Amino acid sequence: MGYLRAVMAAKEYSLRVLALTEDIISMNAAHYTVWLYRASTIFALNYSIDRELEWVNEVALDNEKNYQIWHHRQTLVNHIYSSISSDPTAVQKLAESELSFMTLMFNADSKNYHVWSYRQYLVRKLNLFNDTEIKSVEALLQADVRNNSAWSHRFFVVFSDPSYTTPGSAATAHDPVVPDAIIDREMEFSKAAMFEAPQNQSPWNYLRGVLRKGGRDLATQEYFAGEFVKIDGEEEDVKSSHALDFLADVWSEKGEAEKADKALRLLGDKYDPIRKNYWDWRRKALQQGSNT
Repeated sequence: MGYLRAVMAAKEYSLRVLALTEDIISMNAAHYTVWLYRASTIFALNYSIDRELEWVNEVALDNEKNYQIWHHRQTLVNHIYSSISSDPTAVQKLAESELSFMTLMFNADSKNYHVWSYRQYLVRKLNLFNDTEIKSVEALLQADVRNNSAWSHRFFVVFSDPSYTTPGSAATAHDPVVPDAIIDREMEFSKAAMFEAPQNQSPWNYLRGVLRKGGRDLATQEYFAGEFVKIDGEEEDVKSSHALDFLADVWSEKGEAEKADKALRLLGDKYDPIRKNYWDWRRKALQQGSNT
């Protein structure tokens, strides 16, 4: 670090500085100042970005939860993209290389937040809003339907695609320009996952988001959610607490306060008692709303 402070003071950019920063990073890969100066040195020397990415790959595989590595990678891609943006073949080659490496990272940890965050950046930067990206996420969900990070990324790819969405539309906002065919497709995708794992919250949240984007009421899916819940009369058959929660909102939306209250009570007392205080709070809010 003493040597690094000296070269930084002298504003030296050389191959020996790269060797020095590599040595320091091998001891502390989270030292962001070292990463920043390394990037400046690479650009000053016009050092091979491909060679640097190969080295970064090795460091990333040994430091899976390190944020600075992915910031450095983003800085490198921003730099190289400015020189290849007019060359579709070069952009495609870069995309394939980056996606291939992320596959290696996901093989080690398919829910690595830093990798998913970088992937979202890459989709925006290289305009990877396409079927290939969606299919790639589907493969991850087929391997683990409970991968909430993959569900989140799919929603981003589908509903941020500039070819058919409103620029700047919030993730939770209705977007009237999204084609009905897209809404229907995503609804069916989430429903299929629910049958596979009814007690997985991710597809239920995904369905809510899709309905919001399409401007459709939750009540349009009452019959479907009812396939997982039977609470009429004295007999109960609840295959998914998330379906019961969904129906509570459906019945509240329809003004059927008594049925909604029963669903929330069952959630607090029997099907999700660890969050009983939350369900009781929901019941109280429901009662207050029905009294106004």
